[in-house]
Amino acid sequence: GRLDLTLQNLDSSMVAARCDCVFSCLPHAASAEIVKPLVDGGTRVVDFSADYRLDDADTYAQWYGHTHPDPQRVGSTVYGLPEWFGDAIPSAKLVANPGCYPTSAILALAPLMKSGLIDAADVIVDSKSGVSGAGRTPKLTTHFPECNESLSAYNVGGHRHTPEIDQILRRATGKSPTVVFTPHLIPMDRGILTTAYARPAADVSEDQLFDALQAAYRGKPFVRVVQHLPATKDVAYSNFCDITVRLVRGRVILVSCLDNLIKGAAGAAVQNFNLMFGFPETTALL
Repeated sequence: GRLDLTLQNLDSSMVAARCDCVFSCLPHAASAEIVKPLVDGGTRVVDFSADYRLDDADTYAQWYGHTHPDPQRVGSTVYGLPEWFGDAIPSAKLVANPGCYPTSAILALAPLMKSGLIDAADVIVDSKSGVSGAGRTPKLTTHFPECNESLSAYNVGGHRHTPEIDQILRRATGKSPTVVFTPHLIPMDRGILTTAYARPAADVSEDQLFDALQAAYRGKPFVRVVQHLPATKDVAYSNFCDITVRLVRGRVILVSCLDNLIKGAAGAAVQNFNLMFGFPETTALL
């Protein structure tokens, strides 16, 4: 009795007739089944699943374990990371909302990789996420007695965000990266802290690395390049991603933080929606 909304069966033609934009939050594969008729019918879509993030249907099938329901659109869909693909988003009919881990890794690595300051062929990404990043499906590893007061790595060498990080870095930078990605679950609700390690590709100083980050994100309202080491509390419940860099013993170390539920999901979708429909990018986010 709290709501007067009517629960209806999903009818793509009815949705297309009534909606200017749809945010699809369905699981992988199920989302593409709905997105295809919506886009064909002229409705613009922001898709939260991984169905349209990758370059090709074969890679998708390899990592997600099933044939893609809409293979002809795979590889041609705009990737919804406005800081790097913002020029393509306003005219897009379909935008693939990025994964949370890839957002934290790509935003940190792309400026230095594109400018040739780090070796794209030797990159390690170590990410730690709050338990909400593991999804809502009940499982033993996210059961409170299992994850509380415990830190654990998972899907080592096999996490589905690995090809997304590789392929989107390639699109953004023109390089051919090789990324070793290891995610971890930490006993908190939300937030991602990513530490990325790379070899410098030239004789560079820490100041040059920092300047390259600042130059890449000048005028980008949701990326803050900071001098201090960022923490997840700095960005909680916000659409910000904080990034810094250090040069230690011949290695470039990048640290980035974001809220996996906001900049890593819902906030990014609103940011994409704003660009698609001509609103200021910061509308409803600042």
